[in-house]
Amino acid sequence: MRLSFSTMTLPLLSVRSNSWGVTSESFLPFGAGTFSMIVPAERGVGFRAYDGSTAGPQDSDVVLDVRTPRAVEYLAGSPNQIGLARAYVNGDLEIVGDAYTALSRLYPLPLDHLTWSDKIALARTFAPYAFKRPAPPALERRQRGRRHSKRRDADAIHHHYDVSNRFYSYVLGPSMAYTCAVYPTADASLETAQEEKFDLVCRKLGLQPGMRLLDVGCGWGGLVLHAVKNYGVNAIGVTLSQQQALWGQEAIDDAGLGSSAQIRFSDYRDVPESGFDAVSSIGLTEHIGRANYPSYFSFLYGKLRAEGRMLNHTITRPSDEWKSHFRNSFITRYVFPDGELSGPAQVMTAMNSAGFEIRHEENLREHYAKTCDAWCRNLEANWDACVEEVGEATAKVWGLYMAGSRLGFERNEVQLHQVLGVRLHPDGRADFPLRPDWGSV
Repeated sequence: MRLSFSTMTLPLLSVRSNSWGVTSESFLPFGAGTFSMIVPAERGVGFRAYDGSTAGPQDSDVVLDVRTPRAVEYLAGSPNQIGLARAYVNGDLEIVGDAYTALSRLYPLPLDHLTWSDKIALARTFAPYAFKRPAPPALERRQRGRRHSKRRDADAIHHHYDVSNRFYSYVLGPSMAYTCAVYPTADASLETAQEEKFDLVCRKLGLQPGMRLLDVGCGWGGLVLHAVKNYGVNAIGVTLSQQQALWGQEAIDDAGLGSSAQIRFSDYRDVPESGFDAVSSIGLTEHIGRANYPSYFSFLYGKLRAEGRMLNHTITRPSDEWKSHFRNSFITRYVFPDGELSGPAQVMTAMNSAGFEIRHEENLREHYAKTCDAWCRNLEANWDACVEEVGEATAKVWGLYMAGSRLGFERNEVQLHQVLGVRLHPDGRADFPLRPDWGSV
């Protein structure tokens, strides 16, 4: 997903310094007041700088503390979310207050209040820092090899999901569900909402005792466990994360369900079985790549028996016109290497072209915003334990990522769509109810 903020885009720093006659003798000294020029006072953001200067309300619930000259070098060299992330992850810039509140104050940040004199002054201030180019944090990733090859996909999944099972348990809670929950009521707990999500998927798939379920991108196996325990199916889950597979299989064995379920450490493309009654894809399409949608959905179609159902649950852009991949975004460099999103119409078109008859679709955008909020609160409540487990830099990345994601879902920069399809019998039968029978429309 594209992170939902572009904080502190500094104006005119991409120009050559001599465009403004900038020399080492002519630049303005840096101070907190420099940022107050960019961020209007009504945003309620205070600033502190390493030189002791302050600007804006210092009693605000959001204060940006620019602690080192390197922070300015990061921001000037990459005047966008990458620069901000580098400075924050390395500890050169601190957000005093809640990250979500800070991002909501700073994004979007129009710059039309700046005069040309302001822009020239800012360029003269930041230009000398822009050419320093300090090394990025060690956590920043640049993928190598052909995008969405099996080897590169495995590496991308390893980077994101093999952080630490214990860390994920602190953030996700007992469900270990790393996808959008479904809140039956506004005040429902995260665990209740994740249980409802699992059950909604099972109901949409029409699961019955004795059916065979394939869950691709199964994570820690939460859906597999739910389906086997509550619907009496036989299930196979596959994940490219070795840590997820080990955790999920252990949970299945502990529940005494090993004869009915298994979690495989495997690429979905290597699943040999077919003739499944149902297939679920919960949060995997984001890793597939838009160009690979036809082969992906054709593969899943081929795994189903006639009249079998497939449910695809995926994050999307609001529009098909958006780019699918932002190479230089925070989300790509630090969280989801090679992640790609498309609009919901592209997903449904690809499913339809692969042979599925589309029977139902719904957007759960607000539910994902609430899910991200719950994860943020879990991270805050378990902050010390999370830092001890994975280090402060990784914990900061996740805090920024989840806060930005919540904002993105709230402001309709990203969405979450569930699309239900069926593989028709050759004579056109779908074995589908005249009206939805899963308790929601």
